Amino acid sequence: MDHSTKNKSAYKKKVAVVGGGLVGALNACFFAKRGFEVAVFESREDIRSAKTVKGRSINLALSHRGRRALNHVGMEEKVVSKGIPMHGRMIHSLNGKRSSIPYGKKGQYILSVGRANLNKDLLTAAEAYPNTELHFKYKLLDWSPETGIMTFLGPDGTEKEIQADLIVGCDGAFSATRKQFLRCSRFDYSQTYIPHGYLELTMPPKNGDFAMEPNFLHIWPRNTFMMIALPNLDKTFTCTLFMPFEDFEKLTTEDKMMNFFQKFFPDLIPLIGVDALKRDLFRLPAQAMVSVKCSPYHLMDKCVLMGDAAHAVVPFFGQGMNAGFEDCLVFDEIMDKFDEDIDAVLPEYTRIRAPDDHAIADLAMYNYVEMRAHVNSKYFLFRKYLDRVLHFFMPKTIIPLYTMVTFTRTRYHEAVIHWQWQNKVITRGLFLFGSVSTAGSIYLLIKYFPKNFSGIVEHLWNQASALNWFQK
Repeated sequence: MDHSTKNKSAYKKKVAVVGGGLVGALNACFFAKRGFEVAVFESREDIRSAKTVKGRSINLALSHRGRRALNHVGMEEKVVSKGIPMHGRMIHSLNGKRSSIPYGKKGQYILSVGRANLNKDLLTAAEAYPNTELHFKYKLLDWSPETGIMTFLGPDGTEKEIQADLIVGCDGAFSATRKQFLRCSRFDYSQTYIPHGYLELTMPPKNGDFAMEPNFLHIWPRNTFMMIALPNLDKTFTCTLFMPFEDFEKLTTEDKMMNFFQKFFPDLIPLIGVDALKRDLFRLPAQAMVSVKCSPYHLMDKCVLMGDAAHAVVPFFGQGMNAGFEDCLVFDEIMDKFDEDIDAVLPEYTRIRAPDDHAIADLAMYNYVEMRAHVNSKYFLFRKYLDRVLHFFMPKTIIPLYTMVTFTRTRYHEAVIHWQWQNKVITRGLFLFGSVSTAGSIYLLIKYFPKNFSGIVEHLWNQASALNWFQK
């Protein structure tokens, strides 16, 4: 790893990163690489030596934004080597039929990575910098925006005061750092729990290999709820059931649970096993999911929020970690732009980043409906196919939303604007053909006259422009 630093001044500010999770550990690497004196304070014990790891274990989907941030600190190759490529969604119908939906072009994929191992690797990478210190079992009690003095409850049970020039709050959706922001005027904050919870199950290997195709994100969409499964390096799958709490509350006995699975997920019973189902489903209650939005992300010149502390999102677009990692990268790019002038960097970071994080929070909520219900729609599948074809012929004009979000660094809010615009154009283009039944004709044109199809599309596009549709 390249531990080169940028020595722009004799004195380097002291940065306190509150939270040693994924975003906090990566942030420590970014600041340490610049030569700042970095101290990380984590309220839990060191995950690398803990016997049990508390907290969420939903598998992570690493994509382009997260990879670019990891690449900046020399961690991309190591993390990617421990991930499993997923080239698309594998949809499991109620009748047992499987059908795949590619995520993008050939060769494009996201990576299934384990949260705990990734966190361990990032902590070790941060600790390798000589100007970084890691402190565990340090719980933040309060801090002062005027002085930068933080009060922690230390591992010995006594209070400790520590001062920093910049406090970086990466301490999750229920951030203790953010509490100081709530005391200030003109700070917008919202917290929304969705009515669905999640429960995790484990699908063991079969005959020493994966029980299903490993290079897909498997989905069992059932309209108001769904099951997903992501592959792990040990040949297991982590299966997650997302469902309204009121439905979870009905599964009070083993018989009710088995009847539920036989009705909605019959193909999963032999793959997971009856005993494992009974054990996992009653081991823990369903966990809640929260979406958090706030603004601004900075307080005076002393503190900035990143990751879930600034924008907790529900997990259905696979962008929570990627957005948090991109926070680090965007902040670093702004540091370059303003020559590390924190007074200028912090407000610019809020201005640039807040609209994008709010956009991905909304997209994550939308994608849950798509994953659990829309993928059952023939029109939805047709539109996915049509979007890919149009993207092939007009790669700079028609870009699928998933492609913009997952395989580029197009700003989230700009991706939403472009997606809404092209949806109107495509929908009106279909209407121009006469009816939805014309979709079959389009398919035949694509299949039997691929060379002429681009000309047809271009003609329709020119007609749409002439009708001034783009301005509506």
